[in-house]
Amino acid sequence: MGNQMKFPGISEELQNILDADMDNVEARRRAREAFKDIQLSIDHILFKVPHAGLKMQEYYEVNSRGLEIFSKSWLPETRPKAVVYFCHGYGDTCTFLAEGIARKLASFGYGVVAMDYPGFELSEGLHGYIPSFDKLVDDIIEHYWKVKEKPEFRNLPSFLFGESMGGAIALKVHQKQPNAWNGAVLVAPMCKIADNMVPPRLVTQILIGVAKFLPTQKLVPTQDLGELAVRDEKKRKMMTYNIISYKHKPRLQTALELLKATKEIERLLEKVSLPLLILHGKSDIVTDPSVSKALYERSSSSDKKLILYEDAYHALLEGEPDDMILRVFGDIISWLDEHTVS
Repeated sequence: MGNQMKFPGISEELQNILDADMDNVEARRRAREAFKDIQLSIDHILFKVPHAGLKMQEYYEVNSRGLEIFSKSWLPETRPKAVVYFCHGYGDTCTFLAEGIARKLASFGYGVVAMDYPGFELSEGLHGYIPSFDKLVDDIIEHYWKVKEKPEFRNLPSFLFGESMGGAIALKVHQKQPNAWNGAVLVAPMCKIADNMVPPRLVTQILIGVAKFLPTQKLVPTQDLGELAVRDEKKRKMMTYNIISYKHKPRLQTALELLKATKEIERLLEKVSLPLLILHGKSDIVTDPSVSKALYERSSSSDKKLILYEDAYHALLEGEPDDMILRVFGDIISWLDEHTVS
């Protein structure tokens, strides 16, 4: 069965598209195409950013593993100051609210490139399935390196931008390419999953055993991330409109890969050497803000900044009151401007 989301006033035909089994990428693509105008019309501050004149392009490209990857770019009218490579979070997409984030960055003169990872939203692969976090990172490096080598981008500064799981991905990309990036913006990075989100040790051991035989099964107990990540009640209701996001229990192998990746990152914080802007809500109970503090303190970078936001939850750019979202954006733009050569 699909996500079983109900939206008042839509046609039976559209509801049937939304009710389809989203494990299949074709179903996800049909749903996004049919629903995107409704998505972009919701009353969220991210969709109130003027975007007339921005050059936006969507395309699909088959990678070296034979998977068709969805990508999108947003470019300002004039030559970009730099290019920001966006890494989305778990169960998210580079469409929907990331569209508003990208428009905002592009409106300040930054080119933005984003992709859906294999198995996520508009890219091929079993929905929400990560058989190997390292291979996922390799797929992202392959895709973004091709973009970086394009003549129009080759000589521009390049920054990684990671939200939540995307923050973990950005750090893993940096580990594999330590000298390739001019800096990273990490928003509530998943350097460690909060203890309350991890199953008890005995349950984890059982899941590890079962995963050897049933890696794709949706069996990992979890809490409602939307409820935990979004502070603004009105915006929490809007998250329903992210119709192609993965909303089921995590698949066994996916959960184990995320746990393994965060443990590796936490162990190697000293090896992080690129310029860093780390942003985290003090009240985040999805990813642990104390590890963002540890990243700031232990990383070997001589150019780093940590901002902790009082009372803020996990979804700093999507789920906070408007004044907090604008404040976080202001901090991001100021840091990027300071780190971009005119």
